[in-house]
Parts: sequence; C-alpha cells; structure tokens
Amino acid sequence: MEYIYAAMLLHKAGKEINEENLTQVLTAAGINVDAVRVKALVASLSEVNIDEVLKSSPTVMAAPAAPVATPTAETKPKEEEKKKKEEEEKAKEEAALEGLGALFG
Repeated sequence: MEYIYAAMLLHKAGKEINEENLTQVLTAAGINVDAVRVKALVASLSEVNIDEVLKSSPTVMAAPAAPVATPTAETKPKEEEKKKKEEEEKAKEEAALEGLGALFG
C-alpha cells in the first residue's frame, strides 16, 4: 500500500509519477524500495487518469452530512438500526475496494 500512497502523494503534489520520483518518496519515508514493484506500479498507472478515478469513486473520507432530526411515530428497534449500519459500512468498504481496483486498469 505504501507504493500506492506514494503515487497518490506525487499526484496530489502535481508531480509526475515516474520511477525516479516514486523511489525518492519511498526512500524519504524510510522504506526499502523494490525496483520491480516501482516499475510495475508506474506502468500500471501510466494509462490511468487518476483524477477521473477519484471523481468516479465514492468519497470515503468525506464527512457525512449532519442528520436532520425528523420526528416519526414509528421507531426502529436498535437491532435493525445496528444491522443497517453494518450493511452500509460493508457497502462502503466494497465500493472503496472497487475504486482501488480501477487504478490498475
């Protein structure tokens, strides 16, 4: 994951994602760089428009909007609410993984 994080950091900084820059970022972070992995990641990302992938993926890090309090006559049992939250969390995780898969073509 640190290789992808380094690539995303370069992208965010507006720098070219190439072997040299990626190696420099990883080295600065104190990571023993595997040249084969660097080369493979750079090749994988060469045909990917990262901005488009980020726009099309669900925003995992965005803060959720504050819920509006609306009184209802019918209240759900806590078990159902808990189950619904777990399903939503699972759906978010799956969507995030699908977004990461898009980075590799």
